[in-house]
Amino acid sequence: MRRGLIAWSKSELPEAALAARVARTQAALAAAGLDALAVYTNNTRPAGVSWLTGFVPYWSEALLLLPRAGEPLLVAALTKRVTTWIKATSRLAEVVSAARLGVEAGRLAASWGGKVGVADRDGLPAGIAEDMEQAGARLEDATDWFARLRGKADPAEVALAARAGTIARAALAEAAHDAEEAASVIAAVEGRARALGAEECYVAVAPDLARDRRLKRLEGRAPLGASFAVRATVAYKGAWVRQTRTLFRAAARAPLVLAAAERLGAAVAALPDERGFAGFASWLVEGCRVAQPLAPLAGSRIAAPAPLPPEALVSVQACIELDGTPVVLGAPALIGGAGEAAGFLVPPLFT
Repeated sequence: MRRGLIAWSKSELPEAALAARVARTQAALAAAGLDALAVYTNNTRPAGVSWLTGFVPYWSEALLLLPRAGEPLLVAALTKRVTTWIKATSRLAEVVSAARLGVEAGRLAASWGGKVGVADRDGLPAGIAEDMEQAGARLEDATDWFARLRGKADPAEVALAARAGTIARAALAEAAHDAEEAASVIAAVEGRARALGAEECYVAVAPDLARDRRLKRLEGRAPLGASFAVRATVAYKGAWVRQTRTLFRAAARAPLVLAAAERLGAAVAALPDERGFAGFASWLVEGCRVAQPLAPLAGSRIAAPAPLPPEALVSVQACIELDGTPVVLGAPALIGGAGEAAGFLVPPLFT
């Protein structure tokens, strides 16, 4: 369940931007010969529905239905008490409360013709799919074409991601070089992110990079070593980014972070070409294809990388060894358009 305030800011996410996304999707539905699109959502898979409507679930689950003609509606496993709030925070023609999402969604889809494309088909719970089919819907996998459709970020999406990145960077600036315990760093980072308007913030720490470079969600005591890394995962108005920072206790080692940031910037500029990461200890590119806001797309441990389309929003993280010392950095980035270099939306912290 999310803890931050969720409200629709029409200055940041204009109705016209959502209407344009819906129109593009409906044109793709017509081209595919489909009567409707279905997108499942819950608090771990919010990105597909929020991209089309602005709706960000706090809890429970729902199914967005977009007919080939007309406005999107939401079938939600929530009481009618919250439908007013949902409609106030999103661009939806109707919110239907249903104990069994699939039964109601299947009935509606059947009334439109019944041929339904499902974005993120593997993420649709089996029970909902079975109920939809029994109610008269015929389901097809629409994951790939929907992912291609929404791969290019529009100006509103870029602006929200940049705001989320700015929040994450400011929050990481609260981490102190001389902190003794990870808990104090986590509290400072999360507190600052929420004060700046983040609807969610997850903080992960690698307490001693000399021993373990893995970033983990920590509870309890964790003493910090001579160098440690902190990552803030921030959500703002449905936009999710990651930002990662390495801190050294000894001021003499700080120039290593600047050198690592320059290396990472050069590697990011070459994306989607991965050769810029040659010589890195590890690297990872995450982004949204359909529903998960930060799914692994490419990286040193990704066996089957996903395409990085032009003008896609991603978050990049890498570990670079300099003078035998690991430095972990990361920041949100925008893949370049035709003939353009990729670049950071918000640069990583290197001080």
